[in-house]
Amino acid sequence: MCKEYGPPESLVVEDVPSPTPGPGDVIISAKAASVNFPDVLIIQNKYQVKPPLPFSPGSEVAGVVKAIGDGVDSVKSGDKVMAVTTYGAFAEEVKTPATRLVPIPDGMDYPTAAAFLLTYGTSEHALRDRGQLKAGETLLVLGAAGGVGIAAIEIGKALGARVIACASTEDKLAVCREHGADATINYASEDLRERITDLTAGKGVDVVYDAVGGSYTEPALRSLAWRGRLLVVGFAAGEIPRIPLNLALLKGCSIVGVFWGDFARREPKLFAESVRRLGEWYREGKLKPHISATFPLDQAAEALKLMAARKVKGKVVLTV
Repeated sequence: MCKEYGPPESLVVEDVPSPTPGPGDVIISAKAASVNFPDVLIIQNKYQVKPPLPFSPGSEVAGVVKAIGDGVDSVKSGDKVMAVTTYGAFAEEVKTPATRLVPIPDGMDYPTAAAFLLTYGTSEHALRDRGQLKAGETLLVLGAAGGVGIAAIEIGKALGARVIACASTEDKLAVCREHGADATINYASEDLRERITDLTAGKGVDVVYDAVGGSYTEPALRSLAWRGRLLVVGFAAGEIPRIPLNLALLKGCSIVGVFWGDFARREPKLFAESVRRLGEWYREGKLKPHISATFPLDQAAEALKLMAARKVKGKVVLTV
């Protein structure tokens, strides 16, 4: 529970009454929940969604349907499901609208399911829909060793692109290569623009996947090829960059916003198609979520500390 805004150590673990489903709601008996960067922000009142205090953080859960409310006919008790909840997932039982549930694909375990939907959904929507990434193009992924970054590498490869992964340490870059990156850049020790120029023979990259922001966005934008696309996914560096808009004019490029949560809500048919496509890629072995650590539910604060310190490779999962 988050009872007052603050760092992860301000969270408390306590027993609360079991939730009851209202009309259109489902109660999930949670088996696993994953930790995402917005969870770090929401407990500090730094996220765009601001739930009333007290609340349970946690934006992604996998488990079994325990109870359903009036009007729910899409699932039944006992179904294995995963869901993105925005908050409330760090609990033994989670209430969420039935419209947010997605069946767990055959052969996928609960920790993998908890680590799958938000990161892979975001990256599929970003690259295929918003970025129009095509086979033969070059994709640059900033923050490539994080959850959405690894998903972007794998989806980029599934779409037939050449993928250049960027991260801040050699061990993170090794994980990127394990997940299919064709080339890597250590932007803590190498000049980002120079390395992109070298790796693309001066042409530049066609698409930049930017979940980092801060000081990396502008040099990545300057490294776009003609008609390139910069995908604005998030600001894990903590700073929202100010972009000289003349760069967009000179390169004939696009700066494209990616808001997966609203996409899922506003365009349910396209969202369902995206989820179906991700399930197919998973069954074909093209998508392999990287879970670097697991913690029991009552150690959620420790998992959030790792995320806040940017020490997570792939995803961290809480087991319930």
